[in-house]
Amino acid sequence: MTVNKIPQISLKAARVNANLTLAQAAKNLEISVSTLIKWEKNPGNLTPNQQLKLSKVYEFPSDFIFFGNELELKSS
Repeated sequence: MTVNKIPQISLKAARVNANLTLAQAAKNLEISVSTLIKWEKNPGNLTPNQQLKLSKVYEFPSDFIFFGNELELKSS
């Protein structure tokens, strides 16, 4: 049986899709650039509120942003 997965993009890809630099996105999210870099490297530790804020700033549905382990994204 085939399981239909929702196509998802990385957090970095969502930022780039929103045409935002790291500095612009961090400013809009009210976080430091270093925090955003950490989030992009390991999005699996983000809270639901952080995920929602990212979705709003990037104007991209959170269901289509991958918030898991980077290795999981590469293997899917």
